Amino acid sequence: MRILGISGSLRSGSHNSRLLAAAATLLPADVEYVRFDGLKAVPPFDEDDEQEPVDPAVAALREQIAAAGGLLIATPEYNHSMPGQLKNAIDWASRPFDSTVLRNKNAAVIGASTSMFGAVWAQAEARKVLAAAGARVIDRELPLPYAEENFDEAGRLSDPALEATLAAIVSELVEQVRRSSAGRADVAA
Repeated sequence: MRILGISGSLRSGSHNSRLLAAAATLLPADVEYVRFDGLKAVPPFDEDDEQEPVDPAVAALREQIAAAGGLLIATPEYNHSMPGQLKNAIDWASRPFDSTVLRNKNAAVIGASTSMFGAVWAQAEARKVLAAAGARVIDRELPLPYAEENFDEAGRLSDPALEATLAAIVSELVEQVRRSSAGRADVAA
């Protein structure tokens, strides 16, 4: 089983990238974690460009999503919503709609912010957009406020309650992927 992590932040030293790294340490040993690092290269969505062959960065995004059993997205909050580059990537992954790699893809959204709200609105927006694109999104959030204060030197969450919530979300995502995989296996047999 593979979980694909996508950070909505392009910044080096991103709190959301750190949050994904912390989440990856909570995955069971039999789960492979891969982080998509090509978000910055994904061009603006243009319906004129959505037919094959697509831009190599878009192809890489779609291939990595298709190869994963689940998505774990960590988003910062810009102007009470998710960053444009993350929304753009979801738009590319959702098209063409009849063959979207997001259909029935298991997904969870978490987020970190330097504000007191912990990217709550951005997480809600990301869950809404993913669900509209056909993903099976876990209806939970992890608002991580004052992110610069919430990681220890090892990169783990310093608040045990926040780490427990992150562990529960990661566990729920893994279980949802396992159930979907079992269901597909039953149908194939």
